[in-house]
Amino acid sequence: MAAAEAGGMGLTDLPGELLELILCCGVLSAADIGRVSCTCRRLREVCQARGKVWRERFRLRWPSLLKYYSQTDNVNWLKEYKARHNAGLETRRIVASFSKRFFSEHVPCDGFSDIETLGCPGHFFEDELMSILNMEGRKCLTWKYYAKKILYFLRQQNILKNLKAYLERPEDQLSFLEGAVLIDQYCNPLSDICLTSVQAQVDDITDKVRKVLRTKNPRHPSLASKAGEVLIVPGVEFQRQVLDAMNCVLYEQLKYKGNEMDYYNSLNSYIHQVLIRRTGIPISLSVLYLTIARQLGVRLEPVNFPSHFLLRWCQGKEGSTDIFDYMYIDAFGKGKQLTVKECEYLIGHHVTEEFYGVVTSKEVLQRMVGNLLNLGKRESTDQSYQLLRDSLDLYLAMYPDNVQHLMLQARLYFHLGIWPEKVLDILQHVQVLDPSQHGAVGYLVQHTLEHIERRKEEVGPEVKHRSDEKHKDICFSIGLIMKHKRYGYNCVIYGWDPTCMMGQEWIRNMNVHSLPHGPHQPFYNVLVEDGSCRYAAQENLEYNLEPHEIPHPDIGRYFSEFTGTHYLANAELEIRYPEDLELTCATVQKIYSTVKE
Repeated sequence: MAAAEAGGMGLTDLPGELLELILCCGVLSAADIGRVSCTCRRLREVCQARGKVWRERFRLRWPSLLKYYSQTDNVNWLKEYKARHNAGLETRRIVASFSKRFFSEHVPCDGFSDIETLGCPGHFFEDELMSILNMEGRKCLTWKYYAKKILYFLRQQNILKNLKAYLERPEDQLSFLEGAVLIDQYCNPLSDICLTSVQAQVDDITDKVRKVLRTKNPRHPSLASKAGEVLIVPGVEFQRQVLDAMNCVLYEQLKYKGNEMDYYNSLNSYIHQVLIRRTGIPISLSVLYLTIARQLGVRLEPVNFPSHFLLRWCQGKEGSTDIFDYMYIDAFGKGKQLTVKECEYLIGHHVTEEFYGVVTSKEVLQRMVGNLLNLGKRESTDQSYQLLRDSLDLYLAMYPDNVQHLMLQARLYFHLGIWPEKVLDILQHVQVLDPSQHGAVGYLVQHTLEHIERRKEEVGPEVKHRSDEKHKDICFSIGLIMKHKRYGYNCVIYGWDPTCMMGQEWIRNMNVHSLPHGPHQPFYNVLVEDGSCRYAAQENLEYNLEPHEIPHPDIGRYFSEFTGTHYLANAELEIRYPEDLELTCATVQKIYSTVKE
């Protein structure tokens, strides 16, 4: 005002574009913008809800969300800002509640019900979960642990919806590559995998093939195709030139190969990993090979050959039912073209004609998922169990009434001690589908009901005080980084017992009686750096003089922070071991100050 009275120029006298530029600077907060807009009509107009100022404020705060808006949309940015802010507060409230609600058990099926009924857009919720996961590395471990679980669940639910929509489309509208991406996404929901990105990488390979083809035959029909045009290359010789150029690019230039050395690695089944690592198994390499060939006008078809997935290429009349009218392409074997007899040599035995027939997109997905199922069954590790759970979900999304896989899913959940109510639902469904399963169903129902009853009888967390006389022999405490004397692994303690609490069978199998103090000594629950959870005798543990973070997936379930020397128990673990923190701090001070000296 003083400037105006003196004949000078005030803030509101500036051009609108300059005012917007000033208000869009990153220094001002949303609250500052709100206060500025209340000062006068001129500034209120500049800070209008649909204007540039609030759009920029939204972009600066949540840049990854702009992809959900079109440049032509008339967006109320102030409203969107408030909605995203409120979604963030609600997300953090839910994440914070998970540790208290589910510390003692696996998050149940209905544990995510709060999330499914949220009034905010799903991408707002996901964006806040990602911001939690991107917090400073060593802090907020419990928040990150549950944010990751929630994000895993949300993305898998969305991918399942997309898979079901994919399966409902007519066969001629299905892309083998899209199906492979959906499987990849479901098994790796926290990875940044999208069809657009995968397709772009495939297009890049296709362009390389065109360049090779152009040097061999500048007049080749596939070089004249336009973007988006469905191309069919006529004549076996023209098609052969395409396949030769593909083999040159894939196997000679880009060095793609079948992964014979590490065949049973699940990464071989994920299409985005096949593109990154340039290796895979027969079916994943076949999907890539088939996709490129079709983009170049050669219509290869998938063949569900036993033990080794193949593609077939018609040499005779299109649509022929004679298996000898086709050459069979082994994408795992550098694109080698095989006769019927050579296919039998490949697997070492004769097969009937039906195995040379073309299969549908759904059947290709079934085989891909079946491969993952078999990998999940190979080992008894947390990673294998997760793969088995994910692949069962995918299989049952395609074949929801398959009794064999429903029973496998029920047994898996029962074995892992999770989701007993869902186990009962699955078993009830199995009984309706196949009454002859009543024996196996009855056994699982009985033991699942017993599990539910035991859970109801739990009165609360068991609290262990170090000051109790029965705990006088406990030497170590929660959060300490330890080393196993015999096996050399590094680990962190997350629980202890005054004596071994495992059953006699475990004690016998683990040869505990061979230890000098046998089972009559303290035992510790530890998270190991290889991702396993173990139960170690006190005499086998020693302090790790070079402590470092333990990369275990469950670390955030028990600890809130890594300090550089030890882990801090989260609120739920501290309730159960209320006197351990003091000893942990004293031990760290004593051990590591001595090491420094």
